[in-house]
Amino acid sequence: MRHDNTLMNTGTAARLCRIGKGNKYVIVPIDHGLTQGAVDGLRDVESTVDAVTRGGVDAILAQKGIAQRVHQNKNGAGYIMHLNGSTDIGPAPADKRLTGTVEEAVKIGADAVSYHINVTSEYEGNQIESLAKVTRDANEFGMPVLVMCYVRGHEENTKDPKKISHAVRLGEELGADIIKTVYTGDPKSFESVVAATSKPVVIAGGTKGTDKETIEMVKGAMEAGASGVSMGRCIFQHKDPESISRAVVEIVHNGVSVEKAMEKSGLLEK
Repeated sequence: MRHDNTLMNTGTAARLCRIGKGNKYVIVPIDHGLTQGAVDGLRDVESTVDAVTRGGVDAILAQKGIAQRVHQNKNGAGYIMHLNGSTDIGPAPADKRLTGTVEEAVKIGADAVSYHINVTSEYEGNQIESLAKVTRDANEFGMPVLVMCYVRGHEENTKDPKKISHAVRLGEELGADIIKTVYTGDPKSFESVVAATSKPVVIAGGTKGTDKETIEMVKGAMEAGASGVSMGRCIFQHKDPESISRAVVEIVHNGVSVEKAMEKSGLLEK
């Protein structure tokens, strides 16, 4: 699907170029510190950010308090400020509450903002309302919005293509510029998700698998029409974050085969 920025706010279009290349995106979210604490890969944020950006990723996504640690180590990559969150140890992990504003994002030098919504959860209504305000504010500042649209609540099947398609369409309806969601498992089923919106769709990484499984997932999503990835643990918890980043970049931006991506990144030798 073609993604045309010609009608977009000039500032938004300009900033999108700072977090991707040619409407393709390789983003590494490291906002897990709020959700899960100082997990492996996020104790030394500086080294992790330096490694993945040397590997060629387009942008880092983090909560506002980590911005200073990101900016000094991102090797020219973009920075996305995340605007809501919750903890895994709290009483309601699906209840993502606002943690920042678009104006704060401007002040700390962000190139975009992101927001997480759990469709089908009991908090869906409040999150829709908050997202509508975020996109309204973002439009005033010319700030791109990445919306993480998940089917999480009372659903047993969180990878149902029909429900995920509804979730990503919700993101566009509320003003998203980029939409992140889970990969449904194969290119054919994911095609229906990509077709549900005119906006770029990027996939989450999910649970860390083998290097080949990760790269095959990215390749499958791109074959289905995805515009890239926003992958956290698969990258920042890898034994060699720079190499896995380079492999993902080869798939997303250069369209190489899985084998070639692993070869060019040096993963076949590890």
